[in-house]
Amino acid sequence: MDYLKEPDAIYQASFAAIAASTDFDSVPPVLHPIITRLIHSCGMPEILENLAWSDDPVTAAQNALTSGAAVLVDATMVAAGITERYLPKGNRIVCTLNDSDTRKRAERKKTTRSAAAVDLWIPHLDGAVIAIGNAPTALFRLLELLNQSETRRPAAIFAFPVGFVGATESKDALINADLGIPYLTLKGRQGGSAFAAAAINSIALGGQ
Repeated sequence: MDYLKEPDAIYQASFAAIAASTDFDSVPPVLHPIITRLIHSCGMPEILENLAWSDDPVTAAQNALTSGAAVLVDATMVAAGITERYLPKGNRIVCTLNDSDTRKRAERKKTTRSAAAVDLWIPHLDGAVIAIGNAPTALFRLLELLNQSETRRPAAIFAFPVGFVGATESKDALINADLGIPYLTLKGRQGGSAFAAAAINSIALGGQ
């Protein structure tokens, strides 16, 4: 069978197809590479119309990673999708979902493990890069914490929770919040770990 086998050629052909089928005219140039990666992760150029962002989350996250900031993720699948060798300072990837305290905290607070795990981000939040690719309750809990004046601020938020319950609402809450933190999100039910990991990989590659 005749098909492309060389990895670089496959990537180049994929990105060329995305560029040819996507109208980036309304998108700031700094966001073109990360959006290309997001489209590449799902094969759907039409997600562009549902992306929302504030300020410049890409530059904010790049500066944070270059300074050695941690990447906080809500799911092990997000962590697994991040190519660690791309991270400029060997940045720590923090996923507290399976920490021993998380289940107890969730049972005590009558909430999900994903939400309880976000409480364990507090010592790492200051200047961190947030990547949520699974649980709407993780994003809701993050927003609750950030509405408390004493909570340290992350550098940027990349929010792609997925599902039929809470995904749309949690992302709308992020968009409507006045936190002063740069973010990128995908409105609606779509999302997932592949989106969150693709965003971090693009940033770690210097916006490629």
